[in-house]
Amino acid sequence: MTGYVLRRLMQMLPVLLVASVGVWGMIYAVPGGPAGMILGENATAEQVAALHRELGLDQPILSQYWIWLSGALGGNMGRSIFSHQPVASLIAERLPATLQLGLFAILVGLALGMPVAIVSAIRPDGWVDRLLAGWSALALGVPTFWLGILLILLFAVDLRLLPSASAHVPFYQDPLAMLRNLLLPALTLGTYVSGIFARFLRASLLEQLSADYVRTARAKGLPERDVIGSHALRNALLPFVTVVGLMTANFIGGAVVTEAVFTYPGLGQLLVQAISTRDYPLIQGCILVIMVIYMIANIVVDVIYAYIDPRIEYA
Repeated sequence: MTGYVLRRLMQMLPVLLVASVGVWGMIYAVPGGPAGMILGENATAEQVAALHRELGLDQPILSQYWIWLSGALGGNMGRSIFSHQPVASLIAERLPATLQLGLFAILVGLALGMPVAIVSAIRPDGWVDRLLAGWSALALGVPTFWLGILLILLFAVDLRLLPSASAHVPFYQDPLAMLRNLLLPALTLGTYVSGIFARFLRASLLEQLSADYVRTARAKGLPERDVIGSHALRNALLPFVTVVGLMTANFIGGAVVTEAVFTYPGLGQLLVQAISTRDYPLIQGCILVIMVIYMIANIVVDVIYAYIDPRIEYA
């Protein structure tokens, strides 16, 4: 397993290299630049040229890319054009907040989606199954920004129980304050993914419950709890883990809309700010970190596969 993980980590390097070239090209293909944002619309050509020399934007694109890539390989992703702070430190400040929100939202989604999916698969075509169909359609159909606004109006404006603007409070500092600030955005994201989780787990579990080995286990007289929990559910989790891993990577990569609604200081909001100001080094750094998160999530999913199903071996 260790050798497999190391090979996958080594395979990330060429993928990141190709992706960085694509990101670099797309950024420079977009009209406009940071000079207009910094100097304003009335800036003269001389002022723009001087600013480009100061920022290094007057060099050839390939030279700029090489300078950035060589620095990124050493952990230096440059400095933000607007704040003049190191990009790595800006991302490091926001990443813990996004990690906390993403993981908490996944837990909420699992808590809402898994129990209903299991009961629905055990008793298909029942009232719980019909309830699941309605819940999934509602959870997937309601926009996250609209649900977030409704939750703010209910819990922050009317009931005054939770703050409308969510700050980042680390868990180890104050768990209660963390929960108060994180509950609404996590519930917004968790409600959305609960419909996805419930549908995937129900379909996978139904397929396993109709398999031959389940009929054999029941014929041997095994308790239904063991048949479902120890056999069918474990196999049903294999495709389900993939969905959970992808959604976790998506949230950790930055839940842009939800972070904007709750003014949550996460990585997604930092990326939006960087794009709006044409902060090239910060855009490239954020996207590079998001790509790494997605790749690591895929590796973690593969490792969990081997843990769930001992038949899977990675040579």
